[in-house]
Amino acid sequence: MINKNTLRKVIISLATCFVLMLNYPTVAEVLGRVAAIVEEDVILEQELDNELSTIAERIRASNAQMPPESILRKQVLEKLIIDKLQRQLAEKAGITVTEEMLNNSAADIAQRNNMTLQQFREELQRQGLTYKNFLDNMRNEIIINQLRGREIGGRIKVTDREVDHYLETQEQESNGTAIQYHLGHILIAVREAAAAKEIQSAQSKANELVKKLRAGQDFTHTAMTESGDDNALKGGDLGWRSLSDIPSLFSDIVVKMHANEVADPIRSPSGFHIIKMLELKGLDNHTITNTKVRHILIKTNDLIDDEEAKKRLLALKARIMDGDDFAALARAHSDDKGSALKGGSLDWVGPQDLVKPFEDAMEKLEINELSEPIQTQFGWHLIQVLDRKTKDNSAEHKKDVVREAIRKRKIEEETELWMRRLRDEAYVEILE
Repeated sequence: MINKNTLRKVIISLATCFVLMLNYPTVAEVLGRVAAIVEEDVILEQELDNELSTIAERIRASNAQMPPESILRKQVLEKLIIDKLQRQLAEKAGITVTEEMLNNSAADIAQRNNMTLQQFREELQRQGLTYKNFLDNMRNEIIINQLRGREIGGRIKVTDREVDHYLETQEQESNGTAIQYHLGHILIAVREAAAAKEIQSAQSKANELVKKLRAGQDFTHTAMTESGDDNALKGGDLGWRSLSDIPSLFSDIVVKMHANEVADPIRSPSGFHIIKMLELKGLDNHTITNTKVRHILIKTNDLIDDEEAKKRLLALKARIMDGDDFAALARAHSDDKGSALKGGSLDWVGPQDLVKPFEDAMEKLEINELSEPIQTQFGWHLIQVLDRKTKDNSAEHKKDVVREAIRKRKIEEETELWMRRLRDEAYVEILE
């Protein structure tokens, strides 16, 4: 068995040859000189020159100052070395990219740029890039991203406490002025020397009011009739306030609330406070729409092709339009056995809960409207939307954005350490 050092010597011997003889002695292919040996592979000077030219062009296009050529060449070579090591590791891990994945990714990029795939290819040519080189670069990027996700992504955790701390710090750094809060307030007053029974009675009243307010009872009217503070006749409206203008008793709770939320009663020496978040500004409001939907699925197989599946669904649609019960037909005909038992119901679904073709078709439907047959990877579907509801998701969205920002930061930090470790532990010989 050949050991690694012997194998590397063979690689050097072969790779630094000027020509490689093929099947016939008269046929030769120029390889060129080797710039570096990376484990059992090599980086040719031609590869280095091509990458150097591409990166130099990007720097010129950005109007940035060009580094000295020797420095730039060294940096580009290091980039190629790291890429080579990652591809080698990915190959050992069995990470591959199929032609279908590659073509789908290219089509997605074209679509995001409002082009057909052919128009996108033509645009690449106008920029001096070949479609093949574009696909090769994209394949490399997908492989490396999958490798990093496997090696690094699974280890990265972001806790709720980290998210809360980030939000608190953000507020402190902005002195509470970045976000404005429009608050409503109700005080169920308690005397300073109140007996335990009186305190308990006030707490019970506050809890009951919170329950009613969350069920839809009018806040302004409730404040006018029940609140024991100076703002009662204003419907409990405290107006717009920055965080620094909000009593510290409420501030920790307010920063975690979203629009129209009523907080649990807050105890103070004055009694029990009920806070409602009427509105926020300085923060992008974010709403999500949940959809109540049901479907009938026909799967394709050796006996049922696409045309037959569509034909069956169109026949079922006609029966429903004529008055047949959707749920009964779903139970009898749907190949989605889980939802079929519930009359085809998928219950309430949120954004990205379902596969994209299904979701795209669902979003275009009016309430109770039936779709045309829609194809997904699961088969063909007949879809009906039963109801929709929209809710303010600003607080959750803000936390999600922060969580993702922390995750990205951690991944960047861990990736830098991981790549440095990968480079330090590898056999690399630079021959320039």
